[in-house]
Amino acid sequence: MNRLSTSWGAYDLTRFPEDPRDQLRAWSAADAYLLRYLAGEDGGGETPVDLSGTVAVVGDRWGALTTSLAAHAHATVQITDSFLTREATRANLARASLAPDAARLSTTRDEPPARSSVDVLLVRVPKSLALLEDQLHRLAPALHAGSVVVGTGMVTEIHTSTLEAFERIVGPTRTSLARQKARLIFSTPAAGRSAESADSSPWPRSYVLDGDAGAGAGLTAVNHAGIFCAERLDIGTRFLLRHFPRIPRGARVVDLGCGNGILGAAAAVAGPGAEVTFIDESFQAVASAEETFRANAPEGAEAEFVAGDALDAVPPGSVDLVLNNPPFHSHQATTDATARRMFGGARAALRDGGELWVVGNRHLGYHVRLKRLFGNVEVVASDRKFVVLRAVKTQHAKR
Repeated sequence: MNRLSTSWGAYDLTRFPEDPRDQLRAWSAADAYLLRYLAGEDGGGETPVDLSGTVAVVGDRWGALTTSLAAHAHATVQITDSFLTREATRANLARASLAPDAARLSTTRDEPPARSSVDVLLVRVPKSLALLEDQLHRLAPALHAGSVVVGTGMVTEIHTSTLEAFERIVGPTRTSLARQKARLIFSTPAAGRSAESADSSPWPRSYVLDGDAGAGAGLTAVNHAGIFCAERLDIGTRFLLRHFPRIPRGARVVDLGCGNGILGAAAAVAGPGAEVTFIDESFQAVASAEETFRANAPEGAEAEFVAGDALDAVPPGSVDLVLNNPPFHSHQATTDATARRMFGGARAALRDGGELWVVGNRHLGYHVRLKRLFGNVEVVASDRKFVVLRAVKTQHAKR
């Protein structure tokens, strides 16, 4: 937990889920810079920004912006692609003694705000340019001539392409001076441009996997903006598809951290009667997985689609197979916290004799953690970059 001090108060903020080993902060210099600007303290703003109308906050990492604004702005709407962000925001609003409805929490897959209804649009620049463009397209119709549009990010996150996206989709754009390695982006909505923006996004996109994709060959992958490797099949997933497990008839399978869902779709095709659950913390990913499954699954195949944290939503001892290509980044930070939660959750969700199949970069050393959790680990395949590991749940495995 860490404290963010603003003109409107100080807030104790945390990431979600809380982990005492996690030393990463729940807010950044970019968040603080934007809040100072809104209060008329920094960034070239001579007077505070009028927050009496509807304020939409896009891409808030852990709810720092939403929590800080909720008690001050008249109507705050958070729009996020992250289940973890939404849960962190709920927790941080409660810590600030704010009512659960002090801010409206919506996702990138929900209906965007009504036309011309957003008076202030605040954008925490995401890692994915495609996600930024997609969300600006969706939100541009909600802007009006008097809307204030301000983006924020660390200097290393704001590129020429970032500014070009604001300029092309919203209107004339400029930047602030840098403060503590953070920068602000100011855009002025251009007359008439928003009317066509909602129909201009090129997402979702799809591609067909080639013959080198093993169990995925010939399948169609559907990708919404912002998911990992949306333009092409990532090489880790390709490696796992080339060394894919046998899928027993009627098996219960989880595609954990599903991304576009191609692993789960391959399992549904390979295992007659398999029941597949697709799980990701990204709402864009879950939407992609559902469309990928519909594009490939045999008639009568069953699936469930869950936006959540690891396997929290899966009953213990109910799964035969977990397929996992875990991320090792949380926004810009490198961390194995997500992989740890996924591996621990997989062990709890698997039946005795159930298997976890993991693909990862060799240097990450996942075999050490898996051996500790399961009491066993097998190297199914490896090359210079990747390794596919198999761990089996047994009654005597260590916790």
